[in-house]
Amino acid sequence: MRTLIVYESMFGSTEELARAVADGLGSADVVPVERAPHDLTGYDLLVVGAPTHVHGLSRPATREAAADQAPAGTRTHELGAREWLGTLNVLPPGLDTAVFDTRLAKARWLTGSAAHAAAKLLRRLGHEPAVPPASFFVEVSGGDTRLVEGEPARAAAWGADLAAVRQARTGRS
Repeated sequence: MRTLIVYESMFGSTEELARAVADGLGSADVVPVERAPHDLTGYDLLVVGAPTHVHGLSRPATREAAADQAPAGTRTHELGAREWLGTLNVLPPGLDTAVFDTRLAKARWLTGSAAHAAAKLLRRLGHEPAVPPASFFVEVSGGDTRLVEGEPARAAAWGADLAAVRQARTGRS
């Protein structure tokens, strides 16, 4: 199975989780959204990870606000997951998809979910995610955003579960 994991990451948490998901899957091409391909031919699975901003996927204004909060700057600048997904007019037939996000550890109705917003965009392209959207949690302390303890391990387990679901559905690993 050839997998592409595309991530948007402001402070590094979503990138860390994307790499943990890849570990759980066994192997994957892990790329920041700015370098993500627009032609997904040859991939069997697309995983998209993004931080939750104002109840959904980031927008230019929310990325700018995040950059204002980070003295060292952010990792994602101009192009976010929303914009990249918007450039994909057609996805290859048979491509499975999955989505995850990072968000505060509060009820989803309070924080929203970038993963649910990304899943909606993928459904519009005719691709129902293979598994329900996943959220991994961050906390903010002293102005720093960091993953809640144990989240990278949980992301790796989610990746392994995703691989098992794919194998059961397709008979391929």
